Amino acid sequence: MFQSSLVLEQSVTVPGRANLIGEHIDYHGLPVLPIALRRAIHVRFMPRDDRRIHASSGTYGQREFEWTHGLAPVAAGDWENYLRAAAQTVAGRWGLGRGIDAVVTSDLPAAAGLSSSSALLVAFTLALLRANERYASFESLMEVLPDGEQFVGTRGGGMDHAAVLGSREGCASLIAFNPVAIRHVPIPASWGFLVAHSRVHAEKSGAVRERYNAIRTEGAQAMRENRQLQELLQLTKTEVLFHVKQPVLQHVVTEAIRVREAVHAMEHDQPEVFGRLLLEAHASLRDSLRISVPAVDRLVEAAMHSGALGARLTGGGFGGCAVVFCRRTDLARVRAGLLERFYAGDPGHIIDAEAAAGAVHS
Repeated sequence: MFQSSLVLEQSVTVPGRANLIGEHIDYHGLPVLPIALRRAIHVRFMPRDDRRIHASSGTYGQREFEWTHGLAPVAAGDWENYLRAAAQTVAGRWGLGRGIDAVVTSDLPAAAGLSSSSALLVAFTLALLRANERYASFESLMEVLPDGEQFVGTRGGGMDHAAVLGSREGCASLIAFNPVAIRHVPIPASWGFLVAHSRVHAEKSGAVRERYNAIRTEGAQAMRENRQLQELLQLTKTEVLFHVKQPVLQHVVTEAIRVREAVHAMEHDQPEVFGRLLLEAHASLRDSLRISVPAVDRLVEAAMHSGALGARLTGGGFGGCAVVFCRRTDLARVRAGLLERFYAGDPGHIIDAEAAAGAVHS
């Protein structure tokens, strides 16, 4: 029987991520621009001699199951589904192996739009692989992890997995798809980012999960019914809004253009341009996709009144966090303004968003 006092022999650390810009477009194969965070999921583990998988979390309790082919999900919202998704992912590509006894800890906020769920899936996948002495490259992991997360029921894209695996310290990751590739874009030393929580949990279950998946379906259908995507991407954002009438497609195309413009602004140290693009992105998420909530909108407004150059919802939506951008010299002032205007002095909802390295590819 697993004992929590057992000294574990190996460990895996996988960071969360904050998406700077490029929301709800990765599953359409369009580039995105996230960073990995210094907050992370940690898994300490030791291989077993059988195929039992046991995991313990001080927050979510203990889970145990037999590692077999054809695992079925448990109750929606249960964290065991991510452990089972990892086991299913490894089995499908590399075969069954020995189970593990694991302790999972985290300083990454859950249900905050910072990819805690994907980080858990990736960390547990890596733990199972290492326990069985199997090597997996960044490319091979990216072939299976996005589909693996669909085991939980959320049909997202590959941004989160690529960001938490392949980011580089001090850089944003311009992630392209088909095939997956990362170009590391150095962040100007004078730029600063915060991640601020709206205090509304961004759960991906029930009606929210249905809406999340529906956005993907609506976007794909709209893209099929309109002119070629590459033609649309050559237009200006104003021209897109004039020619394209479906709100979801308006967001997809204009967001892809914003990513391109944001990379240019970062490479040429144009902070005012970058900030304006964040605000445009938030307005699109709020008005075209309708995935923001009033608390996040107020948080963005509070950030701007506090001296930020830009801010927007980050993550899948329906709550969670905003990424806040300002000059590094203004970080303390913006943080103080948020504490006063939004949090009533409670300091526990703001974290520094320093660009960190990914778990595999740095």
